[in-house]
Parts: sequence; C-alpha cells; structure tokens
Amino acid sequence: MAVTESFLTYVLDQLIWDNIVSKKMFGGVGLYYNELMFCLLYEDVVALKVDDTNIKKYEDIGEKPIKVFKSKTSIPSYYTVPSHILEDKKEFTVWAKEAYQIQLNKNSIS
Repeated sequence: MAVTESFLTYVLDQLIWDNIVSKKMFGGVGLYYNELMFCLLYEDVVALKVDDTNIKKYEDIGEKPIKVFKSKTSIPSYYTVPSHILEDKKEFTVWAKEAYQIQLNKNSIS
C-alpha cells in the first residue's frame, strides 16, 4: 500500500519547517530538505534517519527499523516514529531536524 495523500499532508503539517520537498519513491515518499532525504513514509508510517547518535532513544521506547516492500525488508537506517512524537509538532520537528543533521553529517564525510 502506498502513502495516502491525506497522511502525507498530515505529516507535512506536523513539521514546523519550511521548504520540505516530498518525492515519491518505491511505493513510499521521501521527505527532503536541501536535497537530502531525512524521512521516509511507507504504508502511512513515518520513519526518520538514525545513526549511533540517536538510535538508542528509538529503541528505548520500542521503535524498530521501518519495514518496506512485500517481503517486509527492514531498512536499519530509518526507524519508525512513535505516534505521540508525530502528534506533537514541536517534538516531531526536533526529531526530524536531528534526522536531517545525521544525513547532512553523513554526506559531508562521504
């Protein structure tokens, strides 16, 4: 199942952040800032970029890597976002900007 337009609109409305671009990809939607993807939506689930600097906070509240495609393949660098974070615009934006910073740091090293 793809991402519904209403869910995409909701997620974008939850971000207190201008100039976010959404792009359809592989049945999901990537959210980008300055051409770097920091968020993945798939089957109306939100996942943010993680690395060793923030993965523990996701695991500590029971979140897991997003699972995509029919085989439910895990993408270990994107963890699901709990609903209470998504529902809090300020907190979700903090988490999203953290995910963007991880992607930015990764690209500056590459």
